[in-house]
Amino acid sequence: MTAGARRALVAAGVALLLGIHFTLAVASKAHEGTTSDELVFVTGGLSYWRLDDYRLHPENGNLAQRWVSLPWELGHARFPGLDQPYWKVSDAWVMGHELFYETGEDHFPRLMESRAMTALLSVALGALIFLWSRSLFGAAGGLVSLGFYAFNPNFLAHGGLATSDVCISLFFLASLWAYWRHLERPGAARLAASAVLFGLSCVAKFSAPLLIPMFLACAAAHMAVRGTRASRVALSAAAHAAAAFCIIWASYGFRYSAFNPRLPEALQFIQSWPDMYRATGGVGRVIHAMANLRLLPEAFLYGAAYVDETSRTRAAFLNGACSVTGWRSFFVWTFFLKETIPFIIAAALGIWISVRARLRAPARAAALLPIVPLLVLLAGYWAVTLTSHLNIGIRHLLPMYPALFILAGSLASLLPWRAGAALVGALLVWNAAEAAFIYPHYIAYFNELGGGPSHGASHLVDSSLDWGQDLPGLKDWLVRNRRPGEDAYLAYFGTDEPRYYPLGVKRLAYMNLFQEDEPYIPLGPGLYCIGATMLEQPYNTVNGPWTDSLEKEYEFLRDFEPVFRRYAEDPAARRDYDAHLSPEKWRRSRDRFLHLRFARLCFCLRARRPDAEIGYSIYAYRLSEEDVRAATGGSLRDWAGLIERWAAGSGAR
Repeated sequence: MTAGARRALVAAGVALLLGIHFTLAVASKAHEGTTSDELVFVTGGLSYWRLDDYRLHPENGNLAQRWVSLPWELGHARFPGLDQPYWKVSDAWVMGHELFYETGEDHFPRLMESRAMTALLSVALGALIFLWSRSLFGAAGGLVSLGFYAFNPNFLAHGGLATSDVCISLFFLASLWAYWRHLERPGAARLAASAVLFGLSCVAKFSAPLLIPMFLACAAAHMAVRGTRASRVALSAAAHAAAAFCIIWASYGFRYSAFNPRLPEALQFIQSWPDMYRATGGVGRVIHAMANLRLLPEAFLYGAAYVDETSRTRAAFLNGACSVTGWRSFFVWTFFLKETIPFIIAAALGIWISVRARLRAPARAAALLPIVPLLVLLAGYWAVTLTSHLNIGIRHLLPMYPALFILAGSLASLLPWRAGAALVGALLVWNAAEAAFIYPHYIAYFNELGGGPSHGASHLVDSSLDWGQDLPGLKDWLVRNRRPGEDAYLAYFGTDEPRYYPLGVKRLAYMNLFQEDEPYIPLGPGLYCIGATMLEQPYNTVNGPWTDSLEKEYEFLRDFEPVFRRYAEDPAARRDYDAHLSPEKWRRSRDRFLHLRFARLCFCLRARRPDAEIGYSIYAYRLSEEDVRAATGGSLRDWAGLIERWAAGSGAR
């Protein structure tokens, strides 16, 4: 075979793998509803294009949000009216709900276009992985790396969502490679490319500053091995800082204020600046000083402060336990539960082969130098994630993954041997089979070490399993399985809207980000459809063990249940009750009762295997009147007895 024919064959293989990746990433979302963050990403980005105002959702990357919302802007989507209190206080969640569900326009076709925009970034990332791997391990190595990437369930999950995780993964890798190539062969063109990519990374997501110590580590290695002058590194740093400065200002219209003065009056960000300063300590004081000097746009500084504030404490769930400060082991568990076993093996072998071969070379330091940026990316990113309190999901590990895919390309060195070729082929086929098995439920992927997706909720929830994607699947299941006249109850985590489908369910507890009242709902026999995140309770005000004090509080409030019901159903009674106690106090008491009741129910349901799993993220239980009474209205003995019967009868998940 000629060299030209080989190049054509490799190009065809790359195009095929990238095409399959794009198709799977997008097609798998055709029957998935709005995931939690997509609503605010699109809304924030559209407000930047349409209104030249930067207050809505400034914490997740101006570039990423502009990119995914571009189809909405080009399609002239109707933006919610601005003459309302939620615009004035920058409530992106309520504004997003209006944009998606209350303008009279169907949001889903445009959402699929936004998802395709992210899939294009995912394809670009795959192409970059191939190119870097090929530069180290040849065309065969590039194809091995791309083969693992194309069928990776986690990138197929998030590579088709209108969010920023794949965007920052792309710019992390592109920026690091461009910087390394600039160190290897200095020149104006490479310096400009590296500086621009770094600037774009800074507006892709607020994790981009992690690139700075990685750049420094790469430069130090280059200075030690190749004798690169410190003065050249310093000049390069100045150029990168200047590019980032200009790109950040350009992304915000070269205006300091996040508030467009030509629009209806707005009062504040979703949380006021003074509150933000108090919550962020020393970081807040630095940001405050920068804001006073107007060194960077206000929305950029506010977004950085917001990220710092919300990452200090955040509800999290791991292996049956809840925490607000997380665990050092969270991302280790997440990686080994959510990644395919064949890729774990391939990544470990890839690192070992890459490092071992270079350590055996006569000039070790020079031989190791080409893989230094990949090792720096791995070590640097893991060092940060292991200390992070923001323990939500696998998506926060994605920027580290490309280094693993590239290093897995070193397995191409095994291909000349029959046993090595069989091993590499088996790992690639096994990895692709995992993607085929879980299709289209990529978000819910768990490997065999965690018991598979059916046991995922015992380990992880939120964006690792249940990000609100499965209401369309629930609708189809209810159509097939709901009995005539049977009530259905829904406790749902996410920003999708049950009324959009419609589901015809009674709403129980949910993530109430839309400023909606959580009404009193009496419970009875029927179908109980509970999202995995709601079942495990990390975001409920009641989580952890059910204690005697919680039971006593619940028994006290349960005596008022007839009052809560009359208050909800009888306007005359409501006026009478309000004369004795303020509506706000009635609301707080009712909500506390509802949250305790739901928590008590979930403690029982966790002991029972569900009657059905919808997309692995919503569990359906058909409960009798006696089941409901024991779980929510009976004595503690009745409640404990029900848990014992369910655990003995079907086994806990």
